[in-house]
Amino acid sequence: MTASSAIKQYAIVTGNYWAFTLTDGALRMLVVLHFHQLGYSPLQIAALFLFYEMFGIVTNLFGGYLGARIGLNRTMNIGLALQVVALALLAVPTHWLSVPLLMGAQALSGIAKDLNKMSAKSAIKLLVPGDQQGKLFKWIALLTGSKNALKGVGFFLGGALLAVLSFKGAVLAMAAALALVWIASLLLLKQDLGKAKNKPKFSALFSKSRAINILSAARLFLFGARDIWFVVALPVFLSSQLQWDFWWVGGFLACWIIGYGIVQSIAPILLRTKTAAAPNGSAALLWSILLALGTVLLALALNNAELMDMSVSTVLIIGLILFGILFAINSSLHSYLIVSYAKDDGVSLDVGFYYMANAMGRLIGTILSGWIYQSAGLVACLWVSAIFITLTAVISIGLPRHHQPEAH
Repeated sequence: MTASSAIKQYAIVTGNYWAFTLTDGALRMLVVLHFHQLGYSPLQIAALFLFYEMFGIVTNLFGGYLGARIGLNRTMNIGLALQVVALALLAVPTHWLSVPLLMGAQALSGIAKDLNKMSAKSAIKLLVPGDQQGKLFKWIALLTGSKNALKGVGFFLGGALLAVLSFKGAVLAMAAALALVWIASLLLLKQDLGKAKNKPKFSALFSKSRAINILSAARLFLFGARDIWFVVALPVFLSSQLQWDFWWVGGFLACWIIGYGIVQSIAPILLRTKTAAAPNGSAALLWSILLALGTVLLALALNNAELMDMSVSTVLIIGLILFGILFAINSSLHSYLIVSYAKDDGVSLDVGFYYMANAMGRLIGTILSGWIYQSAGLVACLWVSAIFITLTAVISIGLPRHHQPEAH
């Protein structure tokens, strides 16, 4: 593949990922705020995302296998189509929105999201020469960071659409826009991207690489730690305890995720990565330790806001900025390392296994977010989050300090 062709395919993959991410972030905020407004408890709202996360686990495991057999272009396009269907399902009259229907639509959305993400991350591996690890880190950081910045825009979009168009109008508008992106992707995305030369056997679903197994375990606890307090507990706390309206909740979380995405994008600059060099397991260990310390400080500060003569909202905003910067660097490092560790032939198998662990962490974090917040509050969520990040650091001790990627 020529350099210009690779850049064109990278742009198409990134554009698909961006469009999908906007609808994914908006839908999550729509569901949390709309059903909190209807009287659902935090634990009930968390349960609505149960299938979203559960099917994400299954999708990453089997989606990597599927991508290696039929090509990443097809798995990405299947993901876009499924998201359109999931959004359309939620446009039924309000009295039809039963819990089973909601969970079913969330299941489709979870499958769609992880097919799309696995396809995008795997495709980048194939577009960068194996001896240019610094460039690979920069491309992965840009893809991941821009995606999360747009997810933040999606959070704001979800709150705004709920206020302006109502729940039904919002999901219909997003379904129509994403359908156009899907049609464009069918026409433009390279047909054989990521298809393995040797058809993988079913037993190849589970990674045989020690480095990938360790990184996957670390990722599970890292993303579980974030979602324990961010997915349900934080937006419900802002809405019910601080009395913020939908615009403020959606706007604030949007700004946080946009900033988080920007930090992810510039992580190679912050870590001073040169063209031929890239971080290793030591960097992942160091930054996970810093994140654990930052989370402990935030929990202590929230618990002692009055003694510090500061309002809860001020402490929370400052703490979120600190957590966001540290978490963004951790996430960017992990996203690079999995693509670097993965085999060239059938890259989606290794990436799919890793994101299966990521989805499992999100599932655990989502359920704990509703349960812990409902029973003990936001500060308790932060303490459990700190424990999870500490486990991430302990596991990261086993990551390779020097990694020689396979040549293309």
